[in-house]
Amino acid sequence: MSNPFEILEARLLNIERLLLDIKHPQKTTKNKRHSVKVTAVRNGLSEGTIRNYIKEGKIEAHKIGRRILIDESQFEKGLSEVKSLKYKR
Repeated sequence: MSNPFEILEARLLNIERLLLDIKHPQKTTKNKRHSVKVTAVRNGLSEGTIRNYIKEGKIEAHKIGRRILIDESQFEKGLSEVKSLKYKR
């Protein structure tokens, strides 16, 4: 006859591992690219503002056909530079 506490301990260890996976998810190395419209909606900016930042070189973007795609990480980097310039005056 097996010990019932061994079964409970195994289940608890499994639950602990799952909770740790939820608490500390593995970071993906793939950068997501979004359109100008999606980037504007997600960050509470207008599409014109995003396009102006691209024209001024504050945000790096990739043009594929007619679409302009912005890397999520590049946008965050560019936006932090814009904010730092804004408050330097």
